[in-house]
Amino acid sequence: MTARLRLDAARCTGHGRCYTVAPDLLSDDEEGFVEQRGTDLPVPAPLLGQAADAESACPEMAITLLDATPPPTTTGGEP
Repeated sequence: MTARLRLDAARCTGHGRCYTVAPDLLSDDEEGFVEQRGTDLPVPAPLLGQAADAESACPEMAITLLDATPPPTTTGGEP
C-alpha cells in the first residue's frame, strides 16, 4: 500500500512550514499556500520522512500522513 499525504484545503492557512520541511514533496503557490492543498498526494517510500515532518510541522493540523506503515516482511520464506 502506498502512503499518501492528505492536505486539507479548509484547514490550511498558509504558514508554509510544510513545504519548508518537505521540499521534495510540496511547493508553495503565489499566495504562500501549499500548492497541493485539497489533494491526497502519493508519497514514495524514500520521502516518508519528509512527509512525516510536514505533518508534524503544520500548526493547523491540515496535513495527515495515511498508510505509512510498511508492509510486513517475511523471514525464511514463511508469511
